[in-house]
Amino acid sequence: MDQVSNVIEPAILDIRQVSYRIDKKLILSRISWQLRKGERWIILGPNGAGKTTLLRIACGYIWPNSGGSIYRNGQPLADLRELRKSIGWVTMSLTAQIPPTELVTRTVVSGKFAQLGLEEYRGQRPDDADVAQAHQYLSEMGCARLANQQFGTLSQGEKQRVLISRARMARPFLLILDEPCAGLDPGGRELLLESIQNLAQHQPEMGLVLVTQHIEEIMPVFQNVLVLAGGKIVENGPTENVISAELIQRLYGVSIRVIRSAGRYWMIRD
Repeated sequence: MDQVSNVIEPAILDIRQVSYRIDKKLILSRISWQLRKGERWIILGPNGAGKTTLLRIACGYIWPNSGGSIYRNGQPLADLRELRKSIGWVTMSLTAQIPPTELVTRTVVSGKFAQLGLEEYRGQRPDDADVAQAHQYLSEMGCARLANQQFGTLSQGEKQRVLISRARMARPFLLILDEPCAGLDPGGRELLLESIQNLAQHQPEMGLVLVTQHIEEIMPVFQNVLVLAGGKIVENGPTENVISAELIQRLYGVSIRVIRSAGRYWMIRD
């Protein structure tokens, strides 16, 4: 009888004892974290916790300058240009870099070519299949009706959903959403979170990370939480084991109760 070996695939992101300084200030201190194919993670923590710095290191935009190493798909080094194409990072700062008069479909297609504002030239020109793919991604994010609108006319929540669609054009193995709900009204926030939940359910092999300060933004599809404070890991593990009133007290200094309802977490002040 043939024996079937259980081969464990390497983590798509493996951060080992990473530290980072700016001048004399330690921003991250000995961070170790693994993310495997298809896992969904929340990175939770207050302002100044080091969340965005950790992600910039993960994506290869900066290097750990005070120790540690990073493995991506089991490799210690990678072509950073290709790496950035394979990790989709959606952040608020992107919205200001998209030409406001560009049609939404073109904004989404630009993600395939890692452009900010679609420029067509020899060897890098979108075809009908690219446009069809862009329309599909917009539809899956619940914003197909926006395809022919100018990017600058959209609400903040609509822009975020379009930028998520744009990031998917490169077919990333990992999608990072850096505080996507910041500045949204409650209605826009819930529409965006519902779209993210649906996306995760329809893309089971894609890793997904959502960065937030708010536990009510943790949708049921996120099974794990990494908590940062002061540049250090406070908690790391399954969501239901990590989220608690004690954690909120430790992070934000407020006494509350945490209620879980329909897979979501809510804070109630005593």
